[in-house]
Amino acid sequence: MILVHRLDGSAFYLNDDQIELIEANPDTVVTLSSQRKYVVREPVADLVEAIVAYRRRIFAAGPHLIDR
Repeated sequence: MILVHRLDGSAFYLNDDQIELIEANPDTVVTLSSQRKYVVREPVADLVEAIVAYRRRIFAAGPHLIDR
């Protein structure tokens, strides 16, 4: 899961496995596979970097080393 911020500054974690689409028009809009949409402060490039970093951390650790 990645940390993102709504336009009002409130933070929440987004399940990156559910992301179907990320658009910049001009605000960043994240569409999940359920078709639910979130407008977030982070630029598209930052979201992609966060997703890649999270997945690297998960796959490098292996399932037995992930914090529960």
